[in-house]
Amino acid sequence: MYHNFKMVATTMFGLEEVLATELTNLGAQNVVVGVRNVSFVGDKGFMYKANIALRTAIRILKPIKRFKVFDEDDLYKKIQQIEWERFMTVDSTFAIGAVVNSKHFTTNSHYISLKSKDAIADYFRHKYHKRPNVDVKHPDLKIHVHIQKDFCSISLDSSGDSLHKRGYRNLTNIAPINEVLAAGLVLLSGYTGDCNFIDPMCGSGTILIEAAMIANNIPANINRKEFGFENWEDYDEDLYFKIQDSLLKKITSSHFKIMGFDKAPSAVRKAKENVENANLSEFIGVHHINFFNSVKEVFGKTTILFNPPYGERLDININEFYKKIGDTLKGGYPDSTVWFITSNKEAIKHVGLRTSKRIPLKNGDLDCVYVRYDIYEGSKKAKKLKNYENIDSNKIDKE
Repeated sequence: MYHNFKMVATTMFGLEEVLATELTNLGAQNVVVGVRNVSFVGDKGFMYKANIALRTAIRILKPIKRFKVFDEDDLYKKIQQIEWERFMTVDSTFAIGAVVNSKHFTTNSHYISLKSKDAIADYFRHKYHKRPNVDVKHPDLKIHVHIQKDFCSISLDSSGDSLHKRGYRNLTNIAPINEVLAAGLVLLSGYTGDCNFIDPMCGSGTILIEAAMIANNIPANINRKEFGFENWEDYDEDLYFKIQDSLLKKITSSHFKIMGFDKAPSAVRKAKENVENANLSEFIGVHHINFFNSVKEVFGKTTILFNPPYGERLDININEFYKKIGDTLKGGYPDSTVWFITSNKEAIKHVGLRTSKRIPLKNGDLDCVYVRYDIYEGSKKAKKLKNYENIDSNKIDKE
């Protein structure tokens, strides 16, 4: 029987509530929403489960010590008071990340990382006359030092590499959307696999892949090669595979269509390869289509979700571009719920549709808004066209 302990899942601004819901649904206890993080309680098996299954978490941290701290020397002394043998050996490699938000510390986070590293290395040198090595790229143990005002939290990073690195994306375009943000957008839209789904500007296919995993209840990080906890002294491989198997047994099968369009042949190739890497080719169709020349070719309710150019990354007339988005949606996509994210809040005015929801988010450093439009079944009936499965690819390639 494993004992419960507190953990912290970090996330992106605006996705905290989504992550809290994910954790609650997964079975976490004492779920508390913070800023860019959610704390919760669970055992070792749940820590493994959280890493494999959570879609909107960036890291799962296990706090091991919290103390009051006054300056750099005080930090050094208190880190040396931790029994580091419980977590690593003198032959282990380690790396340290630090975040500092305190008036007591005038130095930057990089210096705090170095000071913390020296404290751990000196701890082993004094005791065993040998010091462990630092490996910033692939350490056995990743340690987080977080200083907020008067307090310092020391945590072990159970994820290793950021959890947005799902393991399926080899090829990307100029400005690929982060996988965690893509999953957050799908979850915020309310899409669960119960209707058709279209990304009309799909790029390298990240939103499509995250949507398909949500629709079929496939664990987000099932394609990952490794997690940080696999290098820990107390790693339980049997428990890990038991947790993984239980999650795989819960995979379902959605029968609605998930489709991506892009006008660039290179993007279509990249998206198809990434979809194949994620083992989702049977669920996702990627087509060489210019959205502005398209109409809705599936029947019934449809979720349309995309990440159009903001203007920062492409040389286009952004206002005209957004007007064309609105015109295409109004003219050809009845009975659809449309969502898209943008940092260009002025350009949204040119879409010519009334937003029914606006959610503030961040995409990297950009302040963004995630907007929803409801396109109702109008007097213009959508043309009855052949099912996508039967469409001749030569006819569908429209520039």
